[in-house]
Amino acid sequence: MLRYAEVDVECYTFVWGIDVASGPAGTFNPIRFGDDFELDPRMGELRRSGRVLRLERIPMQILLLLVEQKEGLLTREQIVDKIWGKDVHLDTDNSINGAIRKIRQVLRDDPEQPRFVQTITGRGYRFIAAVGESDRAKQSSATGASLAHVPSSSRPLRDTLPWNPPVRWRAAVILAGAVLAIAGLWAYFHWSRSSAHARPSTGRLMLAVLPFQNLTGDADQDYFSDGLTEEMITQLGNLDPQHLGVIARTSVMHYKHSEEPLDQIGRTLGVQYVLEGSVRREADKVRITAQLIQLKDQSHLWAREYDRELSNVLVLQGEIAQDVANKIQLTLGDGHPPAGLGVQPAHSSRSVEAYELYLKGRYFWNKRTAQGLRQAVGYFQQAIDRDPNYARAYAGLAESYALMGGYSVSPQSESMSKARTAAQGALQLDDQLPEAHTALAFIAENYDWDWQTAEKEYRRAIQLDPNDATGHHWYAECLALQGRFNEAFTEIERARQLDPLSLIIAADKGAFLYFSRQYDPAVEQFRAVLEMEPNFPRAQMLLYVYVQKGMFAEGLADAEAWNRRDPTPWSWALLAYAYGRSGNPVKASFALQQLEQLNHRDPRDPLCFFVAYIGLDDKDKAMASLEKAYAEHSSGLTALKVDPIYDPLRSEARFQTLLRRLGLGQ
Repeated sequence: MLRYAEVDVECYTFVWGIDVASGPAGTFNPIRFGDDFELDPRMGELRRSGRVLRLERIPMQILLLLVEQKEGLLTREQIVDKIWGKDVHLDTDNSINGAIRKIRQVLRDDPEQPRFVQTITGRGYRFIAAVGESDRAKQSSATGASLAHVPSSSRPLRDTLPWNPPVRWRAAVILAGAVLAIAGLWAYFHWSRSSAHARPSTGRLMLAVLPFQNLTGDADQDYFSDGLTEEMITQLGNLDPQHLGVIARTSVMHYKHSEEPLDQIGRTLGVQYVLEGSVRREADKVRITAQLIQLKDQSHLWAREYDRELSNVLVLQGEIAQDVANKIQLTLGDGHPPAGLGVQPAHSSRSVEAYELYLKGRYFWNKRTAQGLRQAVGYFQQAIDRDPNYARAYAGLAESYALMGGYSVSPQSESMSKARTAAQGALQLDDQLPEAHTALAFIAENYDWDWQTAEKEYRRAIQLDPNDATGHHWYAECLALQGRFNEAFTEIERARQLDPLSLIIAADKGAFLYFSRQYDPAVEQFRAVLEMEPNFPRAQMLLYVYVQKGMFAEGLADAEAWNRRDPTPWSWALLAYAYGRSGNPVKASFALQQLEQLNHRDPRDPLCFFVAYIGLDDKDKAMASLEKAYAEHSSGLTALKVDPIYDPLRSEARFQTLLRRLGLGQ
């Protein structure tokens, strides 16, 4: 049975039995701080200028603890002890971080320059605002009014609050809350249908699904909460793509364990709504909470708590997505919510074991490392073994194998062959699966050099899932490599809107600028990426831009720094290129020797040697390296038409022949 509590039930108004946060006189009088805030411990209310502000139970408890400590340090251990108890086995760090963020949101406090709550790194928090009794409390004291003293208790706050009130009272609270919630939602729906401001001028709402908190107390279960986040992104993205855009996983994962205020998150991601949630698993049970927040006023439009058997989690995701869609009224024109998702989300497995293995595969695939890809392949294959009809597991396997060549996990011919088999297997089971079409497009582009098929498959994938940032990103690259830059920049901008914090999308925009000979904007773009992540590999292309602009000092400084940090074959190749082009053949030859020594132990992509040889202006050896790269189906050859590094060879007949063989000739 589904059990849920709407937001008015979840955000209790009364705080009973609190043994902390009494007023300055030792009573439970309202406490005043800031210019116009008033905290009423007896009523469990936070007010501003007399207006009650919504603050959920745990954030309210922590605020009371902070005020009670006044300017003293409140440690995270004290918070855990007071609220959950010493023997708790939950992920309390996530809960505390989220609660502090919500306190700052409602107080409009800046974590960098706090007026109320100061973070003491590694220790806890301090309430730094001046605290005093409210005028109302002083008047009550002057007239002899007294408040009933609530007996203190040695039990943690979780035992003294209305966590488990008597059944009849709990039922009454839930019923009353449900009635109020339904009435409020009905009013909201009718208001939203007639309000022009409910939809941005673009006609498309944007939503971010923030990382679901893992409350199991076991970090090894992160794959489940992260997987649920990704699944919710997919489910919501498929509901009504014309009216609702959903931010991609890469960007929202920046906010895992973050205390950044919601309004700042909204501005950064360019969204009007966020969905927050948490997951707790125990044996074969799962509890999922979710709440939808409108960012312009940070109002909670809807919240629910779901208790289910783990075997029903696949259906539950679709229900949550549908509930969220209903609340934000995707089709405001006629006031009707979008069509339902059906009983079970598309492309899902009926095996919970297979689904969990799939989530683990996605968790490691998203790491984008050689080891992560190996682990992803293992989990996707196990999911297929559990459920041979699980199309998404085949698609995940295809995407993993497709990327392996680029991470030097296995030879390109071997990994791409396996990728093709898996992608075709996925489409035989479900030809409507977007990621399977994306995988086939990637193979056609990077291994077959079949640009027509690649474009057709990318377009099909985007048609099936217009909210897939990866599909738009990879299609943009396909267009740029053919020299179709206007189309490529349009497509990469669509990817950026869906995944605004993605470093690889930002870096590839820099690559497109470089390919199109817009060197100054390319420098700015790559520098912006390096400011966010100084060691981001794709941004090393900045060196090529420096060389093309004749900025050899800057190029050499970068090449030497990268080589000191990580003396790989590619870093030696870049160093040889920079030294050679800057007129220092001796140092360039030394870097080439280091590259050759590394290659004897572990053969590398022939394009490493091409970069070194072209820097030394050895065109014959450079051309020989390209021929070898062609024989090995190196994916780096796809930039042959547009990359300025190949310019010294463009007049060569052999080079033009190679372009035609790659399908990139005139």
